[in-house]
Amino acid sequence: MADRKSRMAIASRAASLMYEGLEKEYFSAKRKAAKQMGIDYQYRPGDLPSNSEIRDQVQLLTRLMEGDERFELLRSMRLAALSLMRKLARFRPRLIGSVWTGHIRKGSDIDIHVFGDNASSVTDILEEEGVTHKLERKRVIKHGEERVFTHIHVYDEYVYELTLYGSDKAHYVFKSSITGKGIERASIRELEELLQNEKPNCDLEDELVDSEDLMNPYELYDLLLRPLERVKQSPSYHPEGDALYHSLQVFELARQERPYDEEFILAALLHDVGKAIDPHDHVFAALEALNDLITDRTFFLIEHHMDALAYKDGTLGKRARRRLEESEYFEDLMLLRELDSAGRQPGMPVSQLEDALEFIRELEDEFADDGTY
Repeated sequence: MADRKSRMAIASRAASLMYEGLEKEYFSAKRKAAKQMGIDYQYRPGDLPSNSEIRDQVQLLTRLMEGDERFELLRSMRLAALSLMRKLARFRPRLIGSVWTGHIRKGSDIDIHVFGDNASSVTDILEEEGVTHKLERKRVIKHGEERVFTHIHVYDEYVYELTLYGSDKAHYVFKSSITGKGIERASIRELEELLQNEKPNCDLEDELVDSEDLMNPYELYDLLLRPLERVKQSPSYHPEGDALYHSLQVFELARQERPYDEEFILAALLHDVGKAIDPHDHVFAALEALNDLITDRTFFLIEHHMDALAYKDGTLGKRARRRLEESEYFEDLMLLRELDSAGRQPGMPVSQLEDALEFIRELEDEFADDGTY
């Protein structure tokens, strides 16, 4: 039987794994933590810390690492959730998870249940709103029973996961994997009441408008890039590993080649972000997600980086070749192509993602201070 000291040690280690984004699920986090400590084989699964014990440790770590910034982030995420829920009001949305309970941590997304009889009715609204999204149907087998869950991943100021259930499930009480009790969730009205009670003297509608107008593009870049770590590519073409590692390699090479060129370096970092949204047409997906945030030059470089490969291989049609050659950005594009091909080195040292984004942000600020923009 595991004593309390061992349980808390495992819970603390599991919390660190989850806070750093190395594990997403409580079960896998505590098993991995116990294994790292060399004690998992001694205990039955029931002797490991509970999900709620790990959650408490995650929150303790979050408070120590992030302080008051966490509470500002939590309100911002709740406002963002309310905005999307209002757009999807006909599907009786319910906010669940850490954004509702307040137990957010680094990398938390916004989880919302919606209720309807087909996914297209939800995605049609998202398309009308110009919101980037991806539909996923996930097959799960538990206790010998197979179920298919419909998820809609939304990429906006934050990352959302919408889970679609049938209309008849709107009043069903789902159980929490953490507590085993009925899941905590909030309707639009309940979320509005919470936000208003948190700041009684604030005009909630004005705050919503402000939160939508003040989207930080670097936050969206971060949200689009991080899922690339889970995108595994063919070893024949990408022996270096996942798509995020590749993107950071191309960033490093671009920074060495043109340390002064913000637009070019940004294109190098973002050129493959669409692979986590739609691997079948990652260029279109990237441009759809980034459209209003990047300059025409960065847009062009991302839009044509695969055309540049066909150009180099001699497989691009004559008209397309001519269009590329006539562009003022042609030389930039071919350089990006060269760096894209070179950024496939196993073991190459790269920056952390946050450091790469900070470098580009500082470069942008330097130009702004210079009066260039």
